[in-house]
Amino acid sequence: MSDAVQIRAEQLDTIASVLPIDRRDKLAELLTDQDVETLRHLVNEGMGENTLRALTSDLAYLEAWSLAATGSSLPWPAPEALLLKFVAHHLWDPSKRENDADHGMPSDVDRALRDAGFLRSAGPHAPDTVRRRLANWSTLTKWRGTQGAFTSPALKSAIRLAVRAVPRKRRRKSAKAVTSDVLAKLLATCGDHCLRDVRDRAILMLAFASGGRRRSEVAGLRKEQLTIEPPVKAEDGSPLPSLSIHLGRTKTSGADQDEVVYLTGRPVAALNAWLAAARIESGSVFRAIDRWGNVSGRALDPKTVNDIVKQRVAMAGLEPEEFSAHGLRSGYLTEAANRGIPLPEAMEQSRHRSVQQASRYYNNASRRGGRAAQLLP
Repeated sequence: MSDAVQIRAEQLDTIASVLPIDRRDKLAELLTDQDVETLRHLVNEGMGENTLRALTSDLAYLEAWSLAATGSSLPWPAPEALLLKFVAHHLWDPSKRENDADHGMPSDVDRALRDAGFLRSAGPHAPDTVRRRLANWSTLTKWRGTQGAFTSPALKSAIRLAVRAVPRKRRRKSAKAVTSDVLAKLLATCGDHCLRDVRDRAILMLAFASGGRRRSEVAGLRKEQLTIEPPVKAEDGSPLPSLSIHLGRTKTSGADQDEVVYLTGRPVAALNAWLAAARIESGSVFRAIDRWGNVSGRALDPKTVNDIVKQRVAMAGLEPEEFSAHGLRSGYLTEAANRGIPLPEAMEQSRHRSVQQASRYYNNASRRGGRAAQLLP
């Protein structure tokens, strides 16, 4: 590792607590000194952690693509021709590629990105992925104090025509929702034999019952965000334990908002059981456990939360490919709709900002049980 790369790696380490980086050495090779300085500046500006992770991931991809496609790092600002090349390399027609080897991403660029671990699936990119990377490219350009050609008519037209030429069905983050019946099967795999069972039960119940929390919110949860609340009376009059979770700023909240959701009953008991078993009094709530049963002091990675869901799905005899951690989020709203809970009340817990997005689950639930879907029962 050269001295310059080593210095960049050390600089990346200084922001790792805010911006977790698993591929530090690879990023240090790809990113320029100006790239690292921009990321450090954004950390100091208080940009949200998830936004920073996405920016870093997309910046690394863009730098890798530029090196493979042009032989040099990204120019700032990028000329319109380079933006159009990016679109042409990522949005293309597979049927035309069969008869024209030069259509789409060149084979040498494809091979270079695959060898570096930046490309895994075959075929063109999803339009939303291309739009997101262009948007982050534009954001980084502005933070550097320059302007790019991101709003040029030629670029907008190229994206529009490319998307129209190759219709692509929108894929859900989780093919199936983890509704209460599915959740019950996952929880049934969590016995009382080991710490992993206790932890995983708490993760599943908290993520679902707190409104379908995102995997990053679950992984990043800290003991200091939990506040014990007065017990809530159950229908039979018995007291149910209750606590509030202060989420702080989330993906859909404003910079100054402190989002709060509540847990009541069994999820609180499951969480308290984990905290007691793991002897966690402060810091990260959900942590890794080694093969000897030792609890780590570091928080779980968001990807690990997704892995836990898939592992429990497989243990329950279901198909892991059909479920992901996001299924807990969609499952919460789907279950709320099935039980007739008003949309505004469910959104208070899920913290969805868009009524249009949240209402899709309600519309689907209503249509499934409606008369129009039962003309031939």
